[in-house]
Amino acid sequence: MQLIFRYGFLELQNIPLALSDFHYLLMVFSTICIAAGGYIINNILDVESDEENKPQDVIVGKTISETKAYNLYIAFTIMGVLSGFYLSNVIGKPSFSALFIIIAATLYQYAAQWKQSLLIGNFIVALLASVSILIIGIFDLYPITTINNRALLALIFQILIDFAVFAFMINFLREIIKDLEDSEGDASQGMQTLPIVLGINRTSKLVFGLSFIPILTLLFYIYNNLFQLQFATLYLLILVVAPLLFFTVKIWNTRTKKDFHSLSLLLKWILFFGIISIIVISLNMKYNA
Repeated sequence: MQLIFRYGFLELQNIPLALSDFHYLLMVFSTICIAAGGYIINNILDVESDEENKPQDVIVGKTISETKAYNLYIAFTIMGVLSGFYLSNVIGKPSFSALFIIIAATLYQYAAQWKQSLLIGNFIVALLASVSILIIGIFDLYPITTINNRALLALIFQILIDFAVFAFMINFLREIIKDLEDSEGDASQGMQTLPIVLGINRTSKLVFGLSFIPILTLLFYIYNNLFQLQFATLYLLILVVAPLLFFTVKIWNTRTKKDFHSLSLLLKWILFFGIISIIVISLNMKYNA
């Protein structure tokens, strides 16, 4: 996603960027390391629930020991934070390194406590997914902002914000779907996720209602910002809006673990095609002009 935004969007805008290719790749590396650390600590602290929900996917305690998993978590997290610290100093904003520390600490707190709480874990994961888009503007645009280019860079940063909001909405829905899929194992571990508190039926109906928010938001955005770009409009309607409508129809009556897993995968593809749309929009604007 970060590579797509750099080379499929920012590089096409004919503007100076704060990060060299090497330093941008270092930012991607830092993001990957911190995310990897988050995945590892989540697997370590969620073994009992995973053994019931998806025993075939359990790694900690089977493929690798818990001690080795902790060592990998520490190693990846340190590499990610140190890379972020170096990067912050490269752009002359050492205080920005706090962002990487906060993200790493948030991922640990999510795995240790917030994942078990009503909606808090869902919100945190969705928020961090959107931050991975916003961090592009923070490190590649903000450091070179001047009075002369402020208006243009603000417009480009707003586009990043738009995509971050989209990523948040889709990931938030997907996190609830994953809770629906894992409700049996989560209940046995005493978690207080939405399906456990409200029940599967009412949670499915709630997701049905929530799914209209990204659909209506996307239609409004396309009409107001992209309607003159016919190819980009068709792309979004066919590969993003239509699958979202299909998701909305299916979630109303979905009750089985297998079907929830399929809907979770569908949301992944919707997010993927939504991110790819920045290339389609950029090229459509360039060649229409």
